[in-house]
Amino acid sequence: MKQKHTHSLFEDLFALTVGAAFVSFGLLLFQYHGMLTGGTAGLALVLAKVTAIDFGLLFFIINLPFYWLAVSRLGWRFAINTFISVACVSVMVEGLPYLIGLQKVNPVFAALMGGFLIGTGMLILFRHVASLGGVGILAYYLQQRFGVNAGRVQMTVDVCIVAVGFFLVSLPMLVLSVVGALALNMVIALNHKPGRYQIT
Repeated sequence: MKQKHTHSLFEDLFALTVGAAFVSFGLLLFQYHGMLTGGTAGLALVLAKVTAIDFGLLFFIINLPFYWLAVSRLGWRFAINTFISVACVSVMVEGLPYLIGLQKVNPVFAALMGGFLIGTGMLILFRHVASLGGVGILAYYLQQRFGVNAGRVQMTVDVCIVAVGFFLVSLPMLVLSVVGALALNMVIALNHKPGRYQIT
């Protein structure tokens, strides 16, 4: 479902950068304690734990096949904005450790605030016709085309991906990963509902 838009190029680029920054900092908090999250970011975190490949590169590569859906069903603007968002997150997640030194972060705080930051970043991206690729593209399409709540779609997939973490992280970290995923998806489910934002 392709849509017209009223945001200027500057507004889009600024919003995509800010949204990617929120997401990247949230992922940094998750990584600090070895927590997992859902979506393609979660899949990339899982693969980064079992391979020697950096998260940023994995995140970028995993999202490539989903751009077909973005282009064919949601239009070039959504696909390009999503590509920019994914590229920004890939670079920022790898670069943030050189800018921020985390010496002590409470794990519960990291789970909740990480989830809130990622969810807020995703909301900004959705508002500017973009996503984090992968599941985000699918969730956005289902909401725009069929009115299915994006947060519920995201949460269902996230639970499945985080469940894989049972074999990769300790039980406390797995529980906190679930808490983070719930925090993330509550932000989206409560704030990104069909018809709430009209992009015309």
